[in-house]
Formats: sequence, C-alpha cells, structure tokens
Amino acid sequence: MTHDRDLFANFERMREEIDQLFGDVFERTGFRGPGFSPSVDVLYRDDPPRAVVRADLAGILIDDVALEIRGRRLLIAGERRAEQVEGCLYQQIEIEHGPFRRTVELGADVIAEEAKAGYEDGILVVEVPLTPRDETVRRVPIEGGGEG
Repeated sequence: MTHDRDLFANFERMREEIDQLFGDVFERTGFRGPGFSPSVDVLYRDDPPRAVVRADLAGILIDDVALEIRGRRLLIAGERRAEQVEGCLYQQIEIEHGPFRRTVELGADVIAEEAKAGYEDGILVVEVPLTPRDETVRRVPIEGGGEG
C-alpha cells in the first residue's frame, strides 16, 4: 500500500508542476475547463491616448463581473447564471453559461489607477489610459581604455 501512496504523491506533485508551468499559458489563450470565454474587441484611441476593451457579456449581471489590471493584462472574470424555467423541455441550448475568465493582453503600458468601466446593453467597456511615451534624449558616455 505504501507503494500506491508514493505513486499517487508523485502523480500529484507532477500535476502541480504542470499546472504551474502551463497554467499561465492556458489563461492567456483562453483555454480553461467548464464555462465559456466572452468575445472581446481591443482598440486604441488618441486624445487622450487610451486602450478600449469591449466585452460581450449579454445576459450577465454586472454584480457577477470582476475586473483587474496586472501590468499590461486586463482580467475579466465572472459568471453567467443558467436560466431555470420550470415546466419546460428544451430543444436546444446554445447560450453559454457558467464561470468565465478572460485575459486581454494590452499592447502598451497603462495607468491602471485611472481605468474606467461601464456596462450598457450587455457590453462591458473598459477604458485604460496609456502611459505617456518618454521621448527624452540622453547622451550615454562611452567608457574606454584610452588612446590606442
């Protein structure tokens, strides 16, 4: 029996290592277990420069949605609850429900503290200001071994 426990312990350790190694890759690509992945549009606007992310969250209560910014990543997570209708026999169910988690890679550095979000007609719109470009010119001294 100890041999079986050791084998199981090794399997658990290997599974945890795989989760640590590939977990972030699966999160970025949208690959997950149960649930669904909402569609998103990402665009950039000027005046002021900002990233705009639009997510299709039709039928989701805004109280069931959480937003987080980590560096250049916007994380959108939540759940679409299944509608339970008594006395019905469904022929077809295509509207996805369950938990979702979507990571959106932004193509520029952002000012997370100034992000704003709104929700209307099932579309979540998140606007995140971009950090201004540093266009300062600095001369870089060259250290060398003197005259040659």
